[in-house]
Amino acid sequence: MVSGLVLIAGFVIDARSTTSAYLVAWSALGAIPIGALIVFMTSYLVRRRWTETLHPVFIATTGILPVAALTFTPVLLFMRQIYPAIADGSSLPPFRAHWFLPWFFVLRTVAYFLIWIVLAEWLRRSWRNDEAMVRAASVGSIVWTLTVSFAGIDWLESLEPEFHSSIYGLIVLSFLLANGTAFVIAAGLLSPRSIGPSRGYSGLLLSVLLLWCYLHAMQYIVIWSGNIPKEVTWYLVRAEHGWQFVLAALSFGQFVFPFCAMLSSRVRSDPYRLLALCGLTLAMRWLEAAILILPAIHGLSIAVTAAMLIAAGLFLGSVFWMAFDTALTRSGEREPSGAIWWRARAEAGARSARQER
Repeated sequence: MVSGLVLIAGFVIDARSTTSAYLVAWSALGAIPIGALIVFMTSYLVRRRWTETLHPVFIATTGILPVAALTFTPVLLFMRQIYPAIADGSSLPPFRAHWFLPWFFVLRTVAYFLIWIVLAEWLRRSWRNDEAMVRAASVGSIVWTLTVSFAGIDWLESLEPEFHSSIYGLIVLSFLLANGTAFVIAAGLLSPRSIGPSRGYSGLLLSVLLLWCYLHAMQYIVIWSGNIPKEVTWYLVRAEHGWQFVLAALSFGQFVFPFCAMLSSRVRSDPYRLLALCGLTLAMRWLEAAILILPAIHGLSIAVTAAMLIAAGLFLGSVFWMAFDTALTRSGEREPSGAIWWRARAEAGARSARQER
């Protein structure tokens, strides 16, 4: 794969810029199966028609968690390039210095993925058993929330060891939740049998976006009111060198536009328009990942970072999509592909239109 070879060359030529770009791409794509896991759990606690429809998608999406774990390996191999606390922890307090020992960082990462994979398997085995479904989803939701919060602090917040936000773990949680929700809804809408009213999907997506906006607003308000230099600097760095425009685009594309659009009942009930909003949400994750990661890392080459970001996106996108397609096939619910898929979708749309008339 050409993109994979380009990435290898990038790690040799400029490991820091390449690792930074790779982490952005992985965060935008690897967040999908992790975020879908909590939506999967929610579907066991809130039973609706759409939760039944999305079950094969949940199985396939969470089934690629081992792939997400394997593709995180380059970040662990080059972690000294982007994590100052791991590269040199001599200036840190004793506890934080021990917390960011390389072997302990790797061990925690492995533990996170193992826990998520076990939870996904537990959910899969609990299907059609009401008591087991509730038990797996209830326990899993608590474990998922805790591990995701710690993982977000390890993988993202520790890029700036001097910065700390008590709500940062929830910020990462909302990042994962928005990504996973948008993907599973889009996959559900892309099923020919799902064409028709989509208000259940739109309500779920709107709730997630409101949570995302609320958590980001709360972090900003708390840091602004506290006026602590080490915390305020996090925003100051992201308010210059063009990042202010990226922040504005994220605010508009992730909240203002989707929120206003979903005030319309026509948008909420139209699967095509809702699919477009899901695509926009997935695209916004790339902007958010870039804002969280790139300003925190110094000495990056803009040209190398941009080129490696494209290469990493192509490589990881191909790997994750092939893994998802394989998992969907094994679930016995594979959707038609290529021209056959589009023909089936058009026929389903025509049937739906006739029924409405």
